[in-house]
Amino acid sequence: MNLPFLFAKRYLFSKKSVNAINIISSISVIGVMVSSAALIILLSSFNGMEQLILSMYSKFAPELKIEPSKGKLFDTKSTAFEELRKDPNVIHYTEVLQEKVLLQYSNRQFIANIKGIEPQSLSKTTGDSVLVDGQYKLTQDSTNLAILGASVQANLGIPLQNPAEQIQVYSPRKGVKNSSNPAEEFNIRSITPSAVLRYQQDFDNLIITPISFAKEVLGEHERVSSIEFYLKEGVDINAFERVLQKKIGADYTVKNREEQNPTLYKNVRVERWVVFFILTLISVIAIFNIVGSLTMLVLDKQKDMTILKGLGGGNDLIQRIFFYEGLMIAIIGCLLGLLIGAIFNYIQSTYGIIRVEDGANTIIDSYPMVNQWSDYFLVFVTVTGISALVSYFSAKVSVKELSKLKTTN
Repeated sequence: MNLPFLFAKRYLFSKKSVNAINIISSISVIGVMVSSAALIILLSSFNGMEQLILSMYSKFAPELKIEPSKGKLFDTKSTAFEELRKDPNVIHYTEVLQEKVLLQYSNRQFIANIKGIEPQSLSKTTGDSVLVDGQYKLTQDSTNLAILGASVQANLGIPLQNPAEQIQVYSPRKGVKNSSNPAEEFNIRSITPSAVLRYQQDFDNLIITPISFAKEVLGEHERVSSIEFYLKEGVDINAFERVLQKKIGADYTVKNREEQNPTLYKNVRVERWVVFFILTLISVIAIFNIVGSLTMLVLDKQKDMTILKGLGGGNDLIQRIFFYEGLMIAIIGCLLGLLIGAIFNYIQSTYGIIRVEDGANTIIDSYPMVNQWSDYFLVFVTVTGISALVSYFSAKVSVKELSKLKTTN
């Protein structure tokens, strides 16, 4: 039988002689409850925003990408790449040629990144989700079309509905310098805009064209910048990546989505934990209500403690009673907080009661919430762990001061 636990349980749930102790104990439970609810709601909201940001990036970033380990371009005429294209696990395979170019439309100019891809590699299912306006295609009736990033379209002032003229694309011609005719120093091609990508910083300055058009503009008919492809659902991406890297050798690098944009993934995670740490520090203030509750309870139970000491109970036994008291306050408050947080997350996910301000964001109507069991475990361990430390030192100091007070008297 755990005697300290039985005493702590009775003190917590039975009526106290002083009404103030009831109030302080309730405040302690409420403080822990609010802290726990705030932490789980925070983590769930960050999960939702993280999932939203990464899903937006993932809709346009390939699952795997092959780049040269050295330099910017490489030749794809090898058996390994031919086998990869024919691999039954690979879908939406495309060679990519990417470089900076000068764009001109009417009297406006803009430096952008041209990205040439194979038109048949476009996933028709993602078209509506990545476009603001226009049609998600790169060719129509043997005519080359271009998909524009938001910055390209805005800086050049290109209307998608019946554009007045084509975009002029300029790229320095290789091997030609100091020509008497400046026009001879550039490859110049024209292309018709067809769509604008939904606002996303990484793709704002892109102009996506058929790879045949990009090769003509850049004067690169044999080499490419990278190979991008998606895998069939159910294929282990990490295992496929390891096998492919071993197969193509050290001259090439295979990158998954996180490796393609490590800064984005790192920032999303770091922001989440920084805010969690700050809110945890704020929660400590609420948890310190337990100190007041235990101190008042120690003073109220002086007679009980005297009887226990007369029966042979030492300070260690008395300390454990009040330690368990504080721990139970923390556990009850934390469980109630997690329950409230779970209910709030469900209501927000289902009904979207907290909505994004009109005009502030065109992508979502309400703040997304994503529950993860690991977050509930993390909050429970964090809150109860801090509360246990607070309860331990509070009980130890209170009982010690009580002993001094009795000795003085």
